[in-house]
Amino acid sequence: MAKRIQFSTHGGPEVLEYRDYTPAEPGPLEVRVRNHAIGLNFIDTYFRSGLYAPASLPSSLGTEGAGEVEAIGRDVTGLQIGDRVAYATGPLGAYGELHVLPADKLVKLPDNISYEQAAAVMLKGLTVQYLLRQTHVVQPGETLLFHAAAGGVGSLACQWAKALGAKLIGVVGSAEKAERAKAMGAWATIDRSHEDIRARVLELTNGAKCPVVYDSVGKATWEISLDCVAPRGLLVSFGNASGAVTDVNLGILAQKGSLYVTRPILAGYATTAQRLQAMADELFAMISSGQVQVDISQRYALKDAAQAQTALAAGETVGSTILLP
Repeated sequence: MAKRIQFSTHGGPEVLEYRDYTPAEPGPLEVRVRNHAIGLNFIDTYFRSGLYAPASLPSSLGTEGAGEVEAIGRDVTGLQIGDRVAYATGPLGAYGELHVLPADKLVKLPDNISYEQAAAVMLKGLTVQYLLRQTHVVQPGETLLFHAAAGGVGSLACQWAKALGAKLIGVVGSAEKAERAKAMGAWATIDRSHEDIRARVLELTNGAKCPVVYDSVGKATWEISLDCVAPRGLLVSFGNASGAVTDVNLGILAQKGSLYVTRPILAGYATTAQRLQAMADELFAMISSGQVQVDISQRYALKDAAQAQTALAAGETVGSTILLP
């Protein structure tokens, strides 16, 4: 027997239950991992609330963690029992002491990256990797706008963008978060609690706007973000923190300057085990070099996952949050 967080009905954090369960044996091409640390992400709340549908109920949660290989299924190659591994995608179930998942969803973890660092950074860090290095290849000197710049993804993006020589304008919700984003490497900040985002972007760019805008907020900032994109520029909508963007009128893209819009997800970039490992290797190299610091600002026991999700949804967290089994 082992412990996990599960839910039997959709709803708020109160539907999460800390329960005993019997972990499965790994099937062909599968591996069972004993988690040492588990990542907390906004997408977890989407499955819990019903915005995204789990395969069945009751369901566990979570897609990110780090630990040791405990058991290996048939036909698995390249992994051995005891290997240090991390993962960011795959079937739900990371919110548990043990997790069975396909071997091709795992990356090998270098000795100089801790389990806690990996669990805190895998999904967020790989997200920043594809956002800045693939969705739009950020160039030195470029000015980009990044919403929620003091959060888990934003904090990493501030650092990585600075390392690339870009000027990141970070949108934040308080003076405290503005200071944090600046400390992480943001070139400038906009405090949406009292500043006009559109007007400040025009000021900071001398009227040119930004060639790329990264928006994980969704519904509440959709039109604002479009107004901050330079003609023929790109809006990268990669999250739904305020709700999903719906009923999009494509004509607005023409009206605002022949704009491009994309809605990327990690699975669309980490399409093979080799690409996933290559993305992770670049992330780990950035951490090893000191150009990207992993900031774990909150640690919760696994049994307190509901409390952790409540804090995340309320915007009370900064940096990364991890759960410890």
